[in-house]
Amino acid sequence: MKNKKMPVLVAALFLSGLLPVIAAQKVGGRISYGDSIVVSAGETRDNVVTFGGDITVEGTVRKNVLAFGGTITINGEVGDSVVGFGSRIILKSKAVIKGDLVGFGGTIEKEPGFRVEKDTLYFKGSKGSAKIISEGLKGIFSFSFLPIILLFKLISIFIWVLLVILVASLFSKQVTLAAGQLRTAFWPTFGIGLLAFFLFIFAVIIAAFLCIVLIGIPILLALLMVGFIIKTFGKVALFYFIGESLAKAFHWEKISPLGGALLGLLLFSLIDLVPFLGFFVSFVLSGLIWGAAVRTKFGTTENWFRSPAKTP
Repeated sequence: MKNKKMPVLVAALFLSGLLPVIAAQKVGGRISYGDSIVVSAGETRDNVVTFGGDITVEGTVRKNVLAFGGTITINGEVGDSVVGFGSRIILKSKAVIKGDLVGFGGTIEKEPGFRVEKDTLYFKGSKGSAKIISEGLKGIFSFSFLPIILLFKLISIFIWVLLVILVASLFSKQVTLAAGQLRTAFWPTFGIGLLAFFLFIFAVIIAAFLCIVLIGIPILLALLMVGFIIKTFGKVALFYFIGESLAKAFHWEKISPLGGALLGLLLFSLIDLVPFLGFFVSFVLSGLIWGAAVRTKFGTTENWFRSPAKTP
Protein backbone atom coordinates (compact mmCIF):
# COMPACT_ATOMS: atom_id res chain seq x y z
CA MET A 1 0.00 0.00 0.00
CA LYS A 2 2.78 2.45 0.83
CA ASN A 3 4.35 2.07 -2.61
CA LYS A 4 1.08 2.86 -4.37
CA LYS A 5 -0.17 5.87 -2.46
CA MET A 6 2.35 8.50 -3.64
CA PRO A 7 1.06 8.93 -7.21
CA VAL A 8 -2.52 8.85 -5.95
CA LEU A 9 -1.84 11.61 -3.42
CA VAL A 10 -0.39 14.03 -5.92
CA ALA A 11 -3.19 13.27 -8.36
CA ALA A 12 -5.62 14.23 -5.59
CA LEU A 13 -3.70 17.47 -5.09
CA PHE A 14 -4.13 18.21 -8.79
CA LEU A 15 -7.82 17.44 -8.88
CA SER A 16 -8.94 19.10 -5.68
CA GLY A 17 -6.57 22.01 -5.14
CA LEU A 18 -3.87 20.76 -2.79
CA LEU A 19 -6.11 18.52 -0.71
CA PRO A 20 -4.47 15.38 0.70
CA VAL A 21 -7.63 13.31 0.43
CA ILE A 22 -5.93 10.00 -0.20
CA ALA A 23 -4.12 10.20 3.13
CA ALA A 24 -7.27 9.33 5.01
CA GLN A 25 -8.77 6.83 2.60
CA LYS A 26 -6.76 3.92 3.93
CA VAL A 27 -8.27 1.50 6.42
CA GLY A 28 -8.61 3.17 9.79
CA GLY A 29 -8.41 6.70 8.34
CA ARG A 30 -11.00 9.46 8.49
CA ILE A 31 -11.66 12.51 6.33
CA SER A 32 -14.23 15.19 7.07
CA TYR A 33 -15.63 18.23 5.31
CA GLY A 34 -16.84 20.69 7.95
CA ASP A 35 -17.57 18.06 10.62
CA SER A 36 -15.57 17.46 13.78
CA ILE A 37 -13.48 14.31 14.26
CA VAL A 38 -12.82 12.77 17.67
CA VAL A 39 -10.32 9.97 18.21
CA SER A 40 -11.33 8.76 21.65
CA ALA A 41 -9.05 7.26 24.28
CA GLY A 42 -8.23 3.68 23.30
CA GLU A 43 -9.18 4.31 19.66
CA THR A 44 -6.62 4.07 16.84
CA ARG A 45 -6.70 5.54 13.34
CA ASP A 46 -4.20 5.80 10.49
CA ASN A 47 -4.67 9.38 9.17
CA VAL A 48 -7.11 12.12 10.13
CA VAL A 49 -7.94 14.99 7.74
CA THR A 50 -10.55 17.72 8.03
CA PHE A 51 -11.49 20.75 5.98
CA GLY A 52 -13.15 23.37 8.18
CA GLY A 53 -13.85 21.03 11.09
CA ASP A 54 -12.21 20.36 14.45
CA ILE A 55 -9.97 17.42 15.38
CA THR A 56 -9.60 16.03 18.90
CA VAL A 57 -7.11 13.23 19.54
CA GLU A 58 -7.35 11.48 22.89
CA GLY A 59 -6.27 8.10 21.53
CA THR A 60 -3.72 7.24 18.83
CA VAL A 61 -3.25 8.36 15.22
CA ARG A 62 -0.61 6.14 13.62
CA LYS A 63 0.40 8.62 10.94
CA ASN A 64 -0.71 12.20 10.23
CA VAL A 65 -3.20 14.78 11.43
CA LEU A 66 -4.05 17.49 8.86
CA ALA A 67 -6.53 20.35 9.22
CA PHE A 68 -7.54 23.31 7.08
CA GLY A 69 -9.01 25.80 9.54
CA GLY A 70 -10.76 24.66 12.70
CA THR A 71 -9.07 23.54 15.90
CA ILE A 72 -6.65 20.64 16.45
CA THR A 73 -6.51 19.40 20.04
CA ILE A 74 -3.91 16.73 20.82
CA ASN A 75 -4.02 14.91 24.13
CA GLY A 76 -2.90 11.52 22.81
CA GLU A 77 -0.24 10.17 20.46
CA VAL A 78 0.39 11.01 16.79
CA GLY A 79 2.86 8.71 15.03
CA ASP A 80 3.97 11.22 12.41
CA SER A 81 3.16 14.89 11.74
CA VAL A 82 0.51 17.38 12.84
CA VAL A 83 -0.12 20.06 10.19
CA GLY A 84 -2.57 22.94 10.46
CA PHE A 85 -3.39 25.57 7.83
CA GLY A 86 -4.95 28.57 9.55
CA SER A 87 -5.82 26.29 12.47
CA ARG A 88 -5.73 26.71 16.22
CA ILE A 89 -3.43 23.93 17.48
CA ILE A 90 -3.67 22.98 21.16
CA LEU A 91 -1.14 20.57 22.70
CA LYS A 92 -2.33 19.18 26.01
CA SER A 93 -0.02 17.83 28.70
CA LYS A 94 -0.27 14.22 27.43
CA ALA A 95 0.32 15.12 23.77
CA VAL A 96 3.03 13.12 21.99
CA ILE A 97 3.92 13.93 18.37
CA LYS A 98 6.60 11.64 16.98
CA GLY A 99 7.02 13.62 13.75
CA ASP A 100 6.86 17.34 12.93
CA LEU A 101 4.50 20.02 14.23
CA VAL A 102 3.63 22.57 11.53
CA GLY A 103 1.40 25.59 11.85
CA PHE A 104 0.78 27.71 8.77
CA GLY A 105 -0.98 30.74 10.17
CA GLY A 106 -3.37 30.24 13.07
CA THR A 107 -2.00 29.72 16.58
CA ILE A 108 -0.16 27.07 18.61
CA GLU A 109 -0.94 26.68 22.30
CA LYS A 110 1.11 24.37 24.52
CA GLU A 111 0.60 22.97 27.99
CA PRO A 112 3.52 21.72 30.12
CA GLY A 113 4.33 18.05 29.56
CA PHE A 114 3.74 17.76 25.81
CA ARG A 115 6.41 16.20 23.53
CA VAL A 116 7.31 16.87 19.89
CA GLU A 117 10.15 14.59 18.81
CA LYS A 118 11.09 16.31 15.54
CA ASP A 119 10.81 19.85 14.16
CA THR A 120 8.31 22.53 15.12
CA LEU A 121 7.63 24.96 12.28
CA TYR A 122 5.32 27.92 12.74
CA PHE A 123 4.58 30.45 10.01
CA LYS A 124 2.93 33.40 11.73
CA GLY A 125 0.15 34.78 9.56
CA SER A 126 0.07 38.49 8.84
CA LYS A 127 -3.09 40.37 7.84
CA GLY A 128 -2.17 39.83 4.21
CA SER A 129 -1.58 36.10 4.54
CA ALA A 130 -4.75 35.67 6.59
CA LYS A 131 -6.65 37.40 3.83
CA ILE A 132 -5.11 35.07 1.28
CA ILE A 133 -6.04 31.95 3.28
CA SER A 134 -9.58 33.09 4.01
CA GLU A 135 -10.44 34.62 0.65
CA GLY A 136 -8.21 32.64 -1.71
CA LEU A 137 -6.44 34.37 -4.55
CA LYS A 138 -8.77 37.38 -4.28
CA GLY A 139 -6.80 38.46 -1.21
CA ILE A 140 -3.60 38.57 -3.21
CA PHE A 141 -5.04 40.58 -6.07
CA SER A 142 -6.01 43.39 -3.68
CA PHE A 143 -2.32 44.32 -3.35
CA SER A 144 -2.17 46.46 -6.47
CA PHE A 145 1.27 47.85 -5.67
CA LEU A 146 2.93 44.52 -6.48
CA PRO A 147 4.16 44.07 -10.07
CA ILE A 148 2.22 41.41 -11.93
CA ILE A 149 5.23 39.14 -12.50
CA LEU A 150 6.25 39.25 -8.84
CA LEU A 151 2.64 38.68 -7.86
CA PHE A 152 2.40 35.42 -9.78
CA LYS A 153 5.78 34.29 -8.44
CA LEU A 154 4.58 34.87 -4.89
CA ILE A 155 1.43 32.89 -5.60
CA SER A 156 3.59 30.08 -6.98
CA ILE A 157 5.82 30.11 -3.90
CA PHE A 158 2.78 30.02 -1.61
CA ILE A 159 1.37 26.99 -3.45
CA TRP A 160 4.73 25.20 -3.35
CA VAL A 161 5.01 25.78 0.39
CA LEU A 162 1.70 23.96 0.81
CA LEU A 163 2.78 21.14 -1.51
CA VAL A 164 6.14 20.73 0.25
CA ILE A 165 4.52 20.57 3.68
CA LEU A 166 1.98 18.00 2.55
CA VAL A 167 4.27 15.71 0.53
CA ALA A 168 7.31 15.91 2.85
CA SER A 169 5.12 15.29 5.92
CA LEU A 170 3.14 12.39 4.49
CA PHE A 171 5.92 10.72 2.51
CA SER A 172 9.15 11.54 4.31
CA LYS A 173 10.70 8.10 3.68
CA GLN A 174 10.04 8.21 -0.07
CA VAL A 175 11.33 11.77 -0.35
CA THR A 176 14.47 10.83 1.60
CA LEU A 177 15.18 7.84 -0.66
CA ALA A 178 14.69 9.85 -3.85
CA ALA A 179 16.90 12.68 -2.59
CA GLY A 180 19.54 10.15 -1.60
CA GLN A 181 19.68 8.89 -5.18
CA LEU A 182 20.37 12.42 -6.37
CA ARG A 183 23.46 12.30 -4.19
CA THR A 184 24.68 8.75 -4.85
CA ALA A 185 23.63 8.37 -8.50
CA PHE A 186 23.55 11.96 -9.73
CA TRP A 187 24.34 11.50 -13.43
CA PRO A 188 22.25 8.35 -14.02
CA THR A 189 19.32 10.09 -12.32
CA PHE A 190 19.86 13.25 -14.38
CA GLY A 191 20.17 11.28 -17.64
CA ILE A 192 17.00 9.24 -17.11
CA GLY A 193 15.14 12.33 -15.98
CA LEU A 194 16.20 14.38 -19.02
CA LEU A 195 15.18 11.56 -21.35
CA ALA A 196 11.81 11.18 -19.60
CA PHE A 197 11.26 14.96 -19.72
CA PHE A 198 11.85 15.21 -23.48
CA LEU A 199 9.72 12.12 -24.15
CA PHE A 200 6.95 13.76 -22.13
CA ILE A 201 7.21 17.00 -24.14
CA PHE A 202 7.09 14.98 -27.38
CA ALA A 203 4.02 13.06 -26.17
CA VAL A 204 2.26 16.32 -25.19
CA ILE A 205 2.91 17.78 -28.65
CA ILE A 206 1.50 14.66 -30.34
CA ALA A 207 -1.55 14.72 -28.04
CA ALA A 208 -2.09 18.41 -28.81
CA PHE A 209 -2.21 17.64 -32.54
CA LEU A 210 -4.61 14.75 -31.87
CA CYS A 211 -6.97 17.20 -30.14
CA ILE A 212 -8.13 18.12 -33.64
CA VAL A 213 -9.87 14.74 -33.83
CA LEU A 214 -11.07 14.86 -30.17
CA ILE A 215 -9.29 11.64 -29.15
CA GLY A 216 -6.29 13.69 -28.13
CA ILE A 217 -8.18 15.67 -25.47
CA PRO A 218 -8.40 12.91 -22.80
CA ILE A 219 -4.85 11.81 -23.70
CA LEU A 220 -3.56 15.36 -23.25
CA LEU A 221 -5.36 15.74 -19.92
CA ALA A 222 -3.95 12.42 -18.69
CA LEU A 223 -0.44 13.44 -19.74
CA LEU A 224 -0.73 16.78 -17.96
CA MET A 225 -1.85 14.98 -14.79
CA VAL A 226 1.08 12.56 -15.01
CA GLY A 227 3.45 15.48 -15.56
CA PHE A 228 2.08 17.26 -12.51
CA ILE A 229 2.47 14.14 -10.36
CA ILE A 230 6.08 13.63 -11.44
CA LYS A 231 7.02 17.29 -11.11
CA THR A 232 5.49 17.65 -7.65
CA PHE A 233 7.23 14.66 -6.10
CA GLY A 234 10.51 15.25 -7.97
CA LYS A 235 10.66 18.90 -6.96
CA VAL A 236 10.05 18.14 -3.28
CA ALA A 237 12.85 15.53 -3.40
CA LEU A 238 15.13 18.07 -5.10
CA PHE A 239 14.27 20.72 -2.50
CA TYR A 240 15.22 18.29 0.27
CA PHE A 241 18.45 17.42 -1.54
CA ILE A 242 19.33 21.14 -1.77
CA GLY A 243 18.33 21.87 1.82
CA GLU A 244 20.20 18.87 3.22
CA SER A 245 23.32 19.80 1.22
CA LEU A 246 23.15 23.36 2.54
CA ALA A 247 22.74 22.11 6.11
CA LYS A 248 25.79 19.86 5.75
CA ALA A 249 27.84 22.70 4.29
CA PHE A 250 27.15 24.81 7.39
CA HIS A 251 27.67 21.83 9.73
CA TRP A 252 24.14 22.01 11.06
CA GLU A 253 22.53 19.13 12.90
CA LYS A 254 20.67 16.50 10.92
CA ILE A 255 17.69 18.12 9.26
CA SER A 256 14.31 16.45 8.76
CA PRO A 257 12.85 15.93 5.25
CA LEU A 258 10.27 18.64 5.91
CA GLY A 259 12.78 21.16 7.24
CA GLY A 260 15.27 20.38 4.46
CA ALA A 261 12.64 20.64 1.74
CA LEU A 262 11.45 24.01 3.03
CA LEU A 263 15.03 25.26 3.21
CA GLY A 264 15.65 24.08 -0.35
CA LEU A 265 12.41 25.74 -1.48
CA LEU A 266 13.56 29.01 0.09
CA LEU A 267 16.85 28.98 -1.80
CA PHE A 268 15.18 27.89 -5.04
CA SER A 269 12.54 30.63 -4.69
CA LEU A 270 15.18 33.34 -4.21
CA ILE A 271 16.87 32.24 -7.44
CA ASP A 272 13.52 32.03 -9.22
CA LEU A 273 12.79 35.68 -8.39
CA VAL A 274 15.72 36.77 -10.59
CA PRO A 275 14.39 37.46 -14.13
CA PHE A 276 15.47 34.92 -16.77
CA LEU A 277 17.89 33.20 -14.35
CA GLY A 278 15.01 31.47 -12.56
CA PHE A 279 13.58 30.12 -15.82
CA PHE A 280 17.00 28.88 -16.97
CA VAL A 281 17.74 27.16 -13.65
CA SER A 282 14.28 25.54 -13.62
CA PHE A 283 14.82 24.19 -17.13
CA VAL A 284 18.28 22.81 -16.32
CA LEU A 285 17.00 21.16 -13.13
CA SER A 286 14.14 19.46 -14.98
CA GLY A 287 16.37 16.41 -15.52
CA LEU A 288 16.94 16.04 -11.78
CA ILE A 289 13.27 16.63 -10.96
CA TRP A 290 12.02 14.01 -13.39
CA GLY A 291 14.86 11.61 -12.61
CA ALA A 292 14.18 11.72 -8.86
CA ALA A 293 10.59 10.64 -9.46
CA VAL A 294 10.94 8.28 -12.45
CA ARG A 295 14.18 6.44 -11.65
CA THR A 296 13.17 5.80 -8.02
CA LYS A 297 9.52 5.02 -8.84
CA PHE A 298 8.41 7.84 -6.51
CA GLY A 299 10.91 6.97 -3.82
CA THR A 300 10.01 3.30 -3.51
CA THR A 301 13.15 1.77 -5.08
CA GLU A 302 16.71 2.87 -5.74
CA ASN A 303 16.61 2.10 -9.47
CA TRP A 304 13.36 1.18 -11.19
CA PHE A 305 15.22 0.22 -14.37
CA ARG A 306 17.73 -2.15 -12.79
CA SER A 307 17.65 -5.62 -14.33
CA PRO A 308 16.44 -8.23 -11.82
CA ALA A 309 19.16 -10.49 -10.46
CA LYS A 310 19.33 -13.81 -12.21
CA THR A 311 18.69 -16.79 -9.98
CA PRO A 312 21.19 -19.65 -10.41
